[in-house]
Amino acid sequence: MSQYFQVNDLVLWNPSNRVAELFVRTSEAVAPLVDVPTGIGPMRADDYEIDLDVFVAFVDALVAQYLSSSHAILRSLLEGFVATALVMVDRAGRTVPSLQATATLDPRDVSVGPGGIAPLGDPERLYELARRHAAAMAR
Repeated sequence: MSQYFQVNDLVLWNPSNRVAELFVRTSEAVAPLVDVPTGIGPMRADDYEIDLDVFVAFVDALVAQYLSSSHAILRSLLEGFVATALVMVDRAGRTVPSLQATATLDPRDVSVGPGGIAPLGDPERLYELARRHAAAMAR
């Protein structure tokens, strides 16, 4: 069994039921972090309809949060979800503006070690992970 994430008739992803449920629940869990709605509609007949403008804004906010954080654990917790969501945004023919912006440190997520403040998130790391996820994401 599987479920579809789609924008009208465009299928962005067709994962198994458990993976789809985990993706949706993760989106609901991380949405308060950026105070932006997910854009993922309720499941109807094995389909999740994506409001593309809202979803792109949600993913953009998460990417901006990832890139502006020096906290390795926060970034690690976001990475898998964000990489998967980036593939969906790309398949919809859209882009995420924060991937091209210059990130600045978010003081809420500072990690300080022996060498000072840890580095911010790396967009190339997200791109690479998204490329690997895309190869594993059935349509």
